[in-house]
Amino acid sequence: MTLLFTRAARFARLLPGMALIGTLAVATQLAQADEAAIRKTLADRMPKLPKIDEISKTPIPGVYELRIGTDILYADETGSHLIEGAILDTKTQTDLTKARIDKLTMIDVASLPLKDALVFKQGTGMRKLIVFADPNCGYCKRIERDLLALKDVTIYTYLLPILGPDSTAKSRDIWCAKDNGKAWRAWMIDNVTPAKQQTDKCDVAVLERNLEISRKYKITGTPAVVFEDGTRSPGALPANVIEERMKEASKKS
Repeated sequence: MTLLFTRAARFARLLPGMALIGTLAVATQLAQADEAAIRKTLADRMPKLPKIDEISKTPIPGVYELRIGTDILYADETGSHLIEGAILDTKTQTDLTKARIDKLTMIDVASLPLKDALVFKQGTGMRKLIVFADPNCGYCKRIERDLLALKDVTIYTYLLPILGPDSTAKSRDIWCAKDNGKAWRAWMIDNVTPAKQQTDKCDVAVLERNLEISRKYKITGTPAVVFEDGTRSPGALPANVIEERMKEASKKS
C-alpha cells in the first residue's frame, strides 16, 4: 500500500511538468502548422514575393512576422492578409518593427574593410568611430566640424556618393588625392574644391564597394554614424551626443 502511494505521489508531482511539456508541444505544432499555411498561401497567391527567410510570432495573437532579408512584413495565421507597417508597443512607446530592423541591420564593425575608408587619428586614437558621408551633403559638413572636437578616437570615413554624379566625381578626386584625408577635410570644412585627379592608377572601385556596404546594411542617408558596438545613428549628431554614445558603445563592446 505504501509503495502504491509513493508511486502515486511521484506521478502527481510529475503531472504539472508533463502538462507543461504537452502544452509546449501543442503550441509548437500549431506554430509550425501556421507557418506552413502562411508559406503555402503566399506561394499560391503571390508567387513573385521574395523568399521568406523566417516566420516568427509577434506579441499580437494571430499575427506573424515575415522576415525577407532585412525587410519585415506581417501576416495572419493563414496568410490571407499581408501587412506592411510598424507595430508599436503603446505601453513602452517602442516601435517594435524599427527595433527589429535595427537589430537585423546592426553593423559588424570588425568585418568592415578599413582600407576602404579615410582615416583620421585624433589623440591616442584608442576609440573607434565609423562615418558614412557624401561630399555634397550639408549635414555631413556640419558633423565634420563636430568630429574635430572628439578626443582619443580614430575616425573611419567611408565615402558614399549617393547625391548624384558630382558627388561621385568629388569622391573620386578626394579618394585619389595624395593626402586624401587632408583633401576631404579641406573640402568639408574649408570649402576648398578638391583638385582633379588621374583615376586610372587609383582604386576608384572602393566607391562601389562602399555603396554595396550601404545596401547590405540599409544605409539610405548621410551622414550615418556607426559606433563600436555596431549600433548607429542617422543625421548630424552634435559632438557631446556622439561622445555619450561612444561611451555607451564601449561598455557593450
